Amino acid sequence: MKIFHFGRKSLSHYYSTFAIIIAAIVFFVLSISIGLEKSTIFLLEKVIIAVILAVSLNLVVGFLGELSLGHAGFMCLGAYLGGKFATIVEPTLGKDSPLNLVLSILIGGAVAAIFGLVIGLPALRLKGDYLAIVTLGFGEIVKSVFQNTTRESFGGALGLETPRFNKDYLFIYCFGALIISLWVSINLINSKHGRAITSIRDNEIAARATGINVTKYKLLAFTVSSFFAGVAGVLYSFSNYNVQSSKFGYNYSIEILVMVVLGGIGSINGSIIAAALITFINTELAQILTGNLAVLQNLFYAIILIVIVIYGNSPALAGIREKYDPSKLFDKKRKDPSTIKKDDAKWNKIPTKIAMDELLSVDVSNSDDNENDTNNTKGGN
Repeated sequence: MKIFHFGRKSLSHYYSTFAIIIAAIVFFVLSISIGLEKSTIFLLEKVIIAVILAVSLNLVVGFLGELSLGHAGFMCLGAYLGGKFATIVEPTLGKDSPLNLVLSILIGGAVAAIFGLVIGLPALRLKGDYLAIVTLGFGEIVKSVFQNTTRESFGGALGLETPRFNKDYLFIYCFGALIISLWVSINLINSKHGRAITSIRDNEIAARATGINVTKYKLLAFTVSSFFAGVAGVLYSFSNYNVQSSKFGYNYSIEILVMVVLGGIGSINGSIIAAALITFINTELAQILTGNLAVLQNLFYAIILIVIVIYGNSPALAGIREKYDPSKLFDKKRKDPSTIKKDDAKWNKIPTKIAMDELLSVDVSNSDDNENDTNNTKGGN
């Protein structure tokens, strides 16, 4: 798999990565020049974490074609184990040590990937609703295990206290993790391994018949997705200073799934936009809907999921989807006849050996067949 490949045809796949890099530079310049409010920085961190989760889940749901409802469980593993490692090594490496943050990210992601591999071996033999139930059960088990730990180990019900990394620079590291996750995901999708994964999604029987190792590529997609979910969990632990298992429940897995469905299943750019939009709306609703009205947030996500599924699959809305398809609107602009340059050459002025208006006759009969026919005629006479 080529990680650094900048062919002309491949550049279009990296527009989202380039946009994220530009955004990171802009916010970094703003933070060191005029300064950013703490609420703005915290919102940036939440958006970046949500984008990493949505893109990683899209590898399984969108490109592999399997439904997973345990993504919050892998995030929980990364948050707790990465945060615990950071707490242990903080006296040695220092409070704001970038090495501590990087090592915690790698450990949290690696642990989540290992559990993804272990769970994926039996679970990916299932399909559809059965796989969704198994992954959902895994997420609930992980949440319950950490919730019932002791205060000395992982904090128990009160949560795990994690190091307080410098807020002025944490979002830069979050941007770096996001860029790496996008880079890996896009290159995986556009490699031969990604084509094998999408072929499994399109027709698993045909993919198996052509010699594709279905189990191998299912585990590859599931493991990479779990790894980046663990990375997002570590960033969450550094961003919030406290990790509580109640955060990583069923509703949070559904929230990540809504981001994937809203942005378009199998669309990286769509996942980025949807994750940023939903995180922003969720933050605003949390400030508006307080007290007893807070339960309406879950209702909001449920309504979005229902509306998107009906809009994308209802036969009655096929005409509307066809008419307002953004990709076809762009194609119409590209194929506009007014944008095509005229060619001054004329057909009757093209230099050829034979005039273009000359009528040609070609004898298509075989000479050997003609000689045989002649000999047969003579012999008969």
